[in-house]
Amino acid sequence: MKPIALSGHTRSLTQIKYNLEGDLLFSVAKDSTPSCWYSHNGERLGSYEGHNGTVWCVDVRWDSSLLITGSADNSCRLWDVRTGECICAIETKSAVRSCGWSYSGNQIFYSTDKTMGQISELRLYTLVDINKSNGGQAVPYLVIPSPESKITSAVWGPLDETIITGHDNGDLCKWDAKTGERIARLREHKKGIMDIQVSKDQGFFITASKDCTSKLFDMEEFRALKLYKTERPVNSAAISPLKKHVVLGGGEDAMSVTQSAGKVGKFDAVFWHMIFEEEMGKVKGHFGPINTLAFHPTGKQYSSGGEDGYIRIHNFDQTYFDFEFEVTA
Repeated sequence: MKPIALSGHTRSLTQIKYNLEGDLLFSVAKDSTPSCWYSHNGERLGSYEGHNGTVWCVDVRWDSSLLITGSADNSCRLWDVRTGECICAIETKSAVRSCGWSYSGNQIFYSTDKTMGQISELRLYTLVDINKSNGGQAVPYLVIPSPESKITSAVWGPLDETIITGHDNGDLCKWDAKTGERIARLREHKKGIMDIQVSKDQGFFITASKDCTSKLFDMEEFRALKLYKTERPVNSAAISPLKKHVVLGGGEDAMSVTQSAGKVGKFDAVFWHMIFEEEMGKVKGHFGPINTLAFHPTGKQYSSGGEDGYIRIHNFDQTYFDFEFEVTA
């Protein structure tokens, strides 16, 4: 498996996302310039100029027409994917940490940080309201405050009815996307949740946490099903749309490595069997922690973005598809 290394960012990657067809890969980093790449050959299509700080999150609409990004420059921006033009910038009172398009493509949400006297909030908008008000003055149809802890990651639930949020104290919350009511709350992690990703059928979601574990949850029942325990903080985790596999990536940053055990600083992407909770293999390559992972919608490729500023696209060999996990009775 020979990876394609994409070198377009000058600083660490924060998130990567495929579009629905999987032909485009979007990346954001601490260098304030979101980028768009062809996923089959790693060619850079272009970048989106406008942010003035670290861009923490990115999401693309189902028809690949619009892109949303959230940044530490206290703004959430909407872009035209094809032209790179910034359609609007929604100003916020603190940094935008996570953002996402609904399945229908009619709503967006973003979450803000708990800093500068501001509490962490989840704000939901309809695309109609944003278009009507010329963007910047758009009024959210729902604001969900999270005064106790900062929202570090969030995803839409099935049919745009709920939103799942992960918090810096290890909490997982499920919110009603129409009323803002908290439906459920779990404390399954001891430390902050760095990433949440949903399975292709939206039946499950996986969390990645600083407490060196990743967990698979049932979306409907909102309970933990599987545990993947590693020796290092997990920054990102993704579920394969093709096989019963999950991939975890992480590792501690250079600042923390000096104060911890020797094994913690490993920077491999680790594949686990989703059901049997067994480690199956590792992919080396990054020179620093892996910050973000994404599976191609077909499951025939996966990409990783690291602290080293590189995105690595891996196309699986035939041996990966032929591999059958042996179950010993």
